[in-house]
Amino acid sequence: MTLTIKPQLLENRTFEEIAVGDSASITRVLNKDDIDLFAILSGDVNPAHLDEAYAAQTPFHKVIAHGMWGGTLISTVLGTKLPGPGTIYLSQQLKFQRPVCLGDVITVTVTVSAKSPEKNLVSLDCVCTNQAGKTVISGSAEVMAPTTKVRRESAPLPDLQLRRHPHFHQLLTHCEQHEAIPAAVAFPCDVSSLTNALQAAQAGLIKPILVGPSEQIKRVAEDNQLDLTGCSWVEATTPSASIEAAIQLARSGDAKVLFQGAMPLDETLHAVLNRTTGLRTDRRMSHVYLVDSPDYSQPLVITDGALIIQPTLEDKRHIVQNAIDLVNTLGMKPKVAILSAADSISSALLSSTDATALCKMAERGQIQGGDIDGPLSFDSAISPAAAHAKGLKSNVAGQANVLVVPNIEVGDMLAKQLTFMAGAVAAEILLGAQVPIILNNAAASERTRVASAAIALVLANASTAAAPLAAA
Repeated sequence: MTLTIKPQLLENRTFEEIAVGDSASITRVLNKDDIDLFAILSGDVNPAHLDEAYAAQTPFHKVIAHGMWGGTLISTVLGTKLPGPGTIYLSQQLKFQRPVCLGDVITVTVTVSAKSPEKNLVSLDCVCTNQAGKTVISGSAEVMAPTTKVRRESAPLPDLQLRRHPHFHQLLTHCEQHEAIPAAVAFPCDVSSLTNALQAAQAGLIKPILVGPSEQIKRVAEDNQLDLTGCSWVEATTPSASIEAAIQLARSGDAKVLFQGAMPLDETLHAVLNRTTGLRTDRRMSHVYLVDSPDYSQPLVITDGALIIQPTLEDKRHIVQNAIDLVNTLGMKPKVAILSAADSISSALLSSTDATALCKMAERGQIQGGDIDGPLSFDSAISPAAAHAKGLKSNVAGQANVLVVPNIEVGDMLAKQLTFMAGAVAAEILLGAQVPIILNNAAASERTRVASAAIALVLANASTAAAPLAAA
């Protein structure tokens, strides 16, 4: 939600203009954004104000405003109306008499009770009442009133956008029914890969098995004040030995997820894809971003953005099926848009002809478990208005939750544009192996690291291996 604060004309009352009995008021309606903003600015994240389930168990049985939210409204009247600009706040006494709840209409009134020429002191009675006329806050304030007349427009304020990511919160809530799973962390000898695993462990999602040179890992932890309590160890001296040992833990079932450590992705994949000792299945591995965008009504899977550089038609069949299986596992109905530059079929666009072929494969049961449509442009895939304007009628157009991109460049740029320019957060994971594989992304936030581990936990509890595709 975007909040726009419009400039207003401000006019103060000087000490000479103020008389005992003068008053000024403002009225505000408490909404969820007010509570969230106050929590962000103050750092007061008391669940009585933010968690409906917790608040239901309190004496008030519902979410209430922070007490000082009403106090700030008193400050607003003093600073903008009476006395107004130039006022110096000296003291405030408040008594909180009733809770303020969502939807309450609060009227704040300050009334001059006394004046003193010494330092231009003005005392004011302060009262906040709700829509029923009942007092919620009462008190008094003392200020130094201005002596110079001010009449001017308020300074313009920037728009403020609250970016919420409810889909990741729902994912973590879903994970509460599962116990933490053992995770093999291959060569976690840099702060990024070690932090990746430890944050997932602190969230109760994994039990880290640190595979690598223990003394080197401990030095990284000590240098960066990371707590290794609860980790188990498998000694390995080199990156290659570490990834091989981590893979063996996954093959034996002692680890249910694999974390990439401080080694290049190609080295990790070389070991994972070994036909004899790796983690291959009948599926081709693919990469997905699971994106939680504040401006989209559902989680959005983007694939493939990091693994298959220029996928063939057969690669795309595996990419689509992997994504469908993931979305089904997360409890959603897959709606897959095969992206191209246009909505009409064109032999000049490989992505367009591939989309046509993939839709036909789905019709014949070679891809199963979800609705597929394409070719679709990006706007047609995610915007109901765009789909309607173009006359596109399908179960996917305008409401896709899986976007299959033409190649790795498109997937990488699309996910990062949403992340860095649109306020989205994007977890990522590799699918199609015997266990989920979590990448080491130094730029990832704690939220996305934890969400990636949460996806792995859900997948690990749904199946021990990827099922083969239907026959071509």
